[in-house]
Amino acid sequence: MAQPRHFLTLDDINADEFRSIIARATELKRLQREGISHARYPGKVLAMIFAKASTRTRVSFEAGMTQLGGSAMFLSAADTQLGRGEPVEDTARVISSMVDAVMIRTFEHSTVERFARMSSVPVINGLTNDFHPCQLLADMQTWFEHRGDIAGRRVCWLGDGNNMCQSYINAARLLDFELVIACPEGYEPDADLVAKNAERVRIEHDADAAVEGVDLLVTDVWASMGQEEEQKIREAAMAPFQLSRGLLARAAKDALYLHCLPAHRGEEITAELMDAPDSVIWDEAENRLHAQKALLEFLLG
Repeated sequence: MAQPRHFLTLDDINADEFRSIIARATELKRLQREGISHARYPGKVLAMIFAKASTRTRVSFEAGMTQLGGSAMFLSAADTQLGRGEPVEDTARVISSMVDAVMIRTFEHSTVERFARMSSVPVINGLTNDFHPCQLLADMQTWFEHRGDIAGRRVCWLGDGNNMCQSYINAARLLDFELVIACPEGYEPDADLVAKNAERVRIEHDADAAVEGVDLLVTDVWASMGQEEEQKIREAAMAPFQLSRGLLARAAKDALYLHCLPAHRGEEITAELMDAPDSVIWDEAENRLHAQKALLEFLLG
């Protein structure tokens, strides 16, 4: 049997496939809004394994699979044998023999890699500590819908060099844009990943300088799940990197800004920008649904 196609990081697709998924996501969005059925996968089942809490990931995958004509089942570590120490590989063999695709949201990236190695069906990374590729599909769909292709543009990541930041590095290589990572010293993304993409990525410790003339500003919470005890330390270090009206004024005149949510209003982003009438953050949130439906189509064939 042919090996299934997985989506663990953006490295699992090429640039043409990335753009094709985005285009299909926008088409699926139109079909959904016009009430046109696109239930191509009756009887197909998506297993959703959650070790980390979720709102957008769970709702978007579950609703999306239903709209595609299939169904989705929620599995938490606490309610399965994974929570009692069953090897990931054994769980992968069993679950993948009963469903058509698996989405995993967990802590260690090695968990999804181990699962995928033994899975007989496509595996999707719904978020790990290292990467969040599904969110990048939605982010890029949002940009493409409002501004066209992102090739040759300048993007600034603000704040922690986290899983979102590292997925933006992968996106910069695939879609050919320049990425400036504005973060405090000590909060940089993986050094090897930065070095491997040095022709498109640079790190800047001065937020004002980093955002000068950029086309897109992106931020995320300063303390990710599992880092709550560092909250106060991180707040002090990252305060200069808050996405605010003043910082936005230094960017290009028609710059967009994104946040993958949930947001800590008044910390990494001001409430004023969250609620601004021209904010596309809510488009970005909705696009998780459409982008992931396009991804499921791509993987299920």
